[in-house]
Amino acid sequence: MEQQLARSSLQRQALFEAIDDGFCIIQFIDGPDGPLSDYLHVEANSGYQRHTGIGNIVGKRLREIEPDNAQTWLDLYGRVLRTGETARFEQEFRAVGRHIEVSAMRVGTPDLGQVSVLFRDITARKLTEAALRDNVQRVQLALAAGAIIGTWLWDVPADCFSVDEGFAQAFGLAEGTPLSGLSLAQLMATVHADDRAALVRAMQAAQQRGGAYAHQFRTRRRDGQYRWLEANGRVELDAEGRATDFPGVLIDLEGRRALEAERDRALAALRALNETLEQRVEQRTAALLKAEDALRHAQKMDAVGQLTGGLAHDFNNLLAGIGGSLELMQLRLAQGRVEELARHVDGAQTAVRRAAALTQRLLAFSRRQTLDPRPANLNQIVASMGALIGGSVGPAIQVDSAADEGLWNTLVDVGQMENALLNLCLNARDAMPDGGRLTIATSNRTLVGAQAAQCEVAAGDYVQLAVVDTGVGMTAAVLARAVEPFFTTKPAGQGTGLGLSMVYGFAGQSGGALQLASTPGQGSCVSLLLPRYAGVAQPMAAGALAAAGMDAGAATALASASPSPSAAAAPLWRQKILLVDDEALVRAVTLEVLTDLGYDVIEAADGAAGLALAAAHGDLDLLITDVGLPHGMNGRQLADAVRARLPALPVLFITGFAEQAVLHHGNLAPGMQLLTKPYSAEALALRVGQLLRVAPAQ
Repeated sequence: MEQQLARSSLQRQALFEAIDDGFCIIQFIDGPDGPLSDYLHVEANSGYQRHTGIGNIVGKRLREIEPDNAQTWLDLYGRVLRTGETARFEQEFRAVGRHIEVSAMRVGTPDLGQVSVLFRDITARKLTEAALRDNVQRVQLALAAGAIIGTWLWDVPADCFSVDEGFAQAFGLAEGTPLSGLSLAQLMATVHADDRAALVRAMQAAQQRGGAYAHQFRTRRRDGQYRWLEANGRVELDAEGRATDFPGVLIDLEGRRALEAERDRALAALRALNETLEQRVEQRTAALLKAEDALRHAQKMDAVGQLTGGLAHDFNNLLAGIGGSLELMQLRLAQGRVEELARHVDGAQTAVRRAAALTQRLLAFSRRQTLDPRPANLNQIVASMGALIGGSVGPAIQVDSAADEGLWNTLVDVGQMENALLNLCLNARDAMPDGGRLTIATSNRTLVGAQAAQCEVAAGDYVQLAVVDTGVGMTAAVLARAVEPFFTTKPAGQGTGLGLSMVYGFAGQSGGALQLASTPGQGSCVSLLLPRYAGVAQPMAAGALAAAGMDAGAATALASASPSPSAAAAPLWRQKILLVDDEALVRAVTLEVLTDLGYDVIEAADGAAGLALAAAHGDLDLLITDVGLPHGMNGRQLADAVRARLPALPVLFITGFAEQAVLHHGNLAPGMQLLTKPYSAEALALRVGQLLRVAPAQ
């Protein structure tokens, strides 16, 4: 359940981070001003800081970050909490120079006291709207001023016009014509004949009443073309009601119409923008998501290519060794040179063990290795590994330890934990070719909120093991790829690129995480986080690797190899074993090994056939079954069905990887054991002997 909650939390956090918009969840709390007079930010994605300019918001109260305007936000979000109605409004965040559309929605029921808030950047839309408004204003100003092409002043009693050059051009006056002293009759000569009478009437009416005057007519310009004008003016009257001064301006109607058309287009564009904005945002978002999917797919395919390339390289080498050894054995048998067979058998078996070690590391990276977690204390594991680590890193490297005396216990596979620690120490050694200091530190950590999300684990208590070196360090590019399988910066032949990826997978499968920090030229720190175990740690002797007294290379190989005990002695009577495996060659080899040991073996290729044999043989002493069986019944289901009839029947599960869902996450019932492929004949004999209580040969 803890693992499921952790995965759910990580998936939820990943979803939050995939949203480009800012997002947070607030929790109403009691404050100094009374119940629900403050709220706390309990969750937020990285987009929150990008959109609002406020960083590290998780854990902060409203009155802590905005005391002067707190009540406004409390009233707004409080209404959302009480009514359940979504609130949408726009807010300018000056710290980041953005306009944000804020959407607030209640989470669950009011008694939960939570409101989710989404921040969407609408700065681009605001800028576009402002630009369009500016364009409309510019057109309006142009209509009022820019379209004026000439001015006049008419002294009515003296019938004397004073005009500017624009007026002279509009009325088609010849170049060089004086701009003052013009008469009304002189100007009327350029007005279109069809418009003169109406123009005279309009001017006379304005002179009689005084005040504003406006009239449209055509004039012949210097190019001989008639154009429409609008004359706008004002008639001033004296005390006796006679017209005195008549000033005014000329407006180019055709130019104004063009400006009006431009204004209409701008207004239409603004309306279209408002009407289609959401559609455009959705289209742009869909295009962005499509591009992100394509990028993720490309990155995934690149990682798959690197993984398959590394697998092909290593397994081709191993298959070449195995195939070559077998061909030489066949040749030597034909030549009768049997004394040389042992050497070639040893070569083939060595290649098989290397292949098993490689497979185990890949399963560790993919979190599918078979683990046997037990309560343990990391201080004891580190102490038991001291001599082995010191001998492995060499005298040029000083090994220090910083153990927390009050260290919590954890639930971990001790053998794999030893292997992980050894791998980290070997990596640190390789990073310090000229010597240096290696520090192994343990500590307790409690992770909540953003801390837990950053570490990619569920909130809670953890035990930390940190391996710190003073080596060459890693660049940001190397650090980003450090846990990828088959990625290595070492020269060809000096590193598989699987050590750190194995530790990464082991940490995740154990419910924890791996953290990396490094600075070029200053060293690296690799931290392993494992969940706290509330029970008591089991007493442990020297670690399995340390007890073996091996060097680092041999110890690493041992961590993934099958045990090699003495073969079990033949039983005193022929005990009956049901063997179920869908792989014909594996089943045949296992059958021959068990028969040589003196057991009576019956075999089946799938669960249904095995169940039928079990029903026909009520005298079974042991069931050996592969976990991954075809045709709808796996090995665990077969074992449960057989045990329904024979409750005390021992069961030995065989698996090529950790099918934890099938094996109930490693919680096997009494009388059940697990053996991982590939296994040796001696390892099989030992497990069968343990389950049947057969003493090993002396």
